Amino acid sequence: MDQTVLVIDDDDKLNRLLKRFLRDYGFEVYAAIDADEGLKKVRTVQPGLVILDVMLPGMTGFEVCRRIRESSAVPIIMLTARGDVTDKVVGLELGADDYLPKPFEPRELVARMQAVLRRVQHTGSDRRRCFGELSIDFHRRLAFMDGRDAALTTTEFAALDLLVRHAGRPLDRDEIMQTLRGIDSECFNRVVDITMSRLRQKLGDDPKHPQYIKTVWGTGYMFVARESDDEAASP
Repeated sequence: MDQTVLVIDDDDKLNRLLKRFLRDYGFEVYAAIDADEGLKKVRTVQPGLVILDVMLPGMTGFEVCRRIRESSAVPIIMLTARGDVTDKVVGLELGADDYLPKPFEPRELVARMQAVLRRVQHTGSDRRRCFGELSIDFHRRLAFMDGRDAALTTTEFAALDLLVRHAGRPLDRDEIMQTLRGIDSECFNRVVDITMSRLRQKLGDDPKHPQYIKTVWGTGYMFVARESDDEAASP
């Protein structure tokens, strides 16, 4: 498990507090006080997890999240000052893995971090499986479409892993939510639907004529692709 954490928050006092607190849990912590510095450190430090404040000077945390997702699937936990459900949903739509409203108890942040990092580690298989143009490398936690990296986030890969392990069986939102745990329940239906929508988009899957993920109305979702013998090319 990568214990390197980057905190992007303009509250220098909070950054120093988190550095001291998280080091006691074995994390190596870097901090940035603005968006530009944060984006630079994402590239140079290559952290195992990013803690990102929504309210940053000059550029919002949402925009920072969007830019990170252009080139990295690193897990992101967003900090929201108001705890507004709308802010949380926007963050999830941009690819954040979890969120935590301010003010927060540092131990709760650690619990959220550990839950996200466990999802990075957990997988139902250690081999590569192919479903037509879709190739899934469970060991490296990567998915490829026609040989190209689909750039799934931690949460998106966890959802795909769950669906594939239960292929042919409809999974309701509660079952899927258990895999995506860490997200507050107040908008969990949106969380599942947003995750599935993003996953389908990256797999090029048409919900009306699904090749991979079928909506089971009144229940949830089901993986419907058949495993193929040939292995799609992947790096």
